[in-house]
Amino acid sequence: MQLIVDSRNLPLGWAVKTLGDLCEIARGGSPRPIKSFLTSDPNGINWIKIGDASVSSKYIYKTKEKIKPEGVKSSRLVHEGDFLLSNSMSFGRPYIMKTSGCIHDGWLVLKDKSGLFDQDYLYYFLGSKTTYKQFDYLAAGSTVRNLNTKLVQSVQVILPPLPEQKRIVEILDEAFEGCDRAIANTEKNLANARELFESYLNGIFTQKGDNWVERKLGDVCDKVEYGSSTKSQPEGEIPVLRMGNIQKGSIDWTDLVYTSNPEEIERYLLNYNDVLFNRTNSAEHVGKSAIHKNEQPAIFASYLIRIHYQKELIDPDFLNFYLNSCTTREYGKSVMSRSVNQANINGTKLKNYPIYFPDISTQKKLVKKLYSLASKTQRLEAIYQRKLTALQELKQSILHQAFTGELTNPTIQEEVA
Repeated sequence: MQLIVDSRNLPLGWAVKTLGDLCEIARGGSPRPIKSFLTSDPNGINWIKIGDASVSSKYIYKTKEKIKPEGVKSSRLVHEGDFLLSNSMSFGRPYIMKTSGCIHDGWLVLKDKSGLFDQDYLYYFLGSKTTYKQFDYLAAGSTVRNLNTKLVQSVQVILPPLPEQKRIVEILDEAFEGCDRAIANTEKNLANARELFESYLNGIFTQKGDNWVERKLGDVCDKVEYGSSTKSQPEGEIPVLRMGNIQKGSIDWTDLVYTSNPEEIERYLLNYNDVLFNRTNSAEHVGKSAIHKNEQPAIFASYLIRIHYQKELIDPDFLNFYLNSCTTREYGKSVMSRSVNQANINGTKLKNYPIYFPDISTQKKLVKKLYSLASKTQRLEAIYQRKLTALQELKQSILHQAFTGELTNPTIQEEVA
């Protein structure tokens, strides 16, 4: 394949090597069944999982779990200084080991065999779009998009002389320190904007007014209804909303499946202001609700519950905000059933939810305030997200200059100065 940067345009003395030229590359392995090899013994071997690697971190320092020493022969041992690449999910994300341990088959390990690269230089190169585009190209067409040793061995690396690599790393470290500081501040501002709305929303349902009444949700709804169990298809007449489409307060109209079953459509067709409750998923997502505003016709799947509220008592938007408030979500966590990978709140438990509410007129006034604040919050979030995108693009632009020789070119350096 062709490298993103034409090697003929590289500075004198720079070379193009493959990762296979530079590193020994191997895939991890897992002793099975893994549960029988896990141990709480402090002398056990570190068991390195994807969750041990922070998205924003360059290094892996420690692990949450350990395995028995006899599990090593069915896995792969890695050491401090080795590179790890995630070979599925967000594939190609590099990490440098700051400890030792065993890796499962969700990782690839790269061990230096050439002495031709600076560790930090290779880290920057592996994390660049130059490399990602190669990973993306090589993995294209696979049923499951992941990396294997043969694929990674063929990835091309732009390799300046070692002293030049070190100069590039010094410049990148300094430039990225400023970028990362700006990113951290923007992420903090983004979190603060979201927390402001969450705080206001939660305050409404914890600082109730004098004329608020307390009921069970089942007292103010006629029934709760489970959705359709019809088999959905990639194409069809109308969408079938699933648990992944229920975000906190609203419906996500991406990643849709469809149905053309007329009986199911008639029975489960959503109406304006229908409130949907996500009854099963991971514990983080169970209990989210959304309101249907007739964005487009749809039915709802069996993992969701439609709440038939009494319109003279409860405003649907008020109900939706109530279900998504921190207070209510915490109550849901206290009553949900849990298994290894799944949590559930059934219709009976949902009807026993305590709900505090004022008269309809007051509910509508509160809803108006909440939507106004939500709109302002969303505008702020959009601004911060654009800034985060711009900062990430700036980092990639700097990396591109680094790997084409522009960043250390004396002429360019003088112009920048």
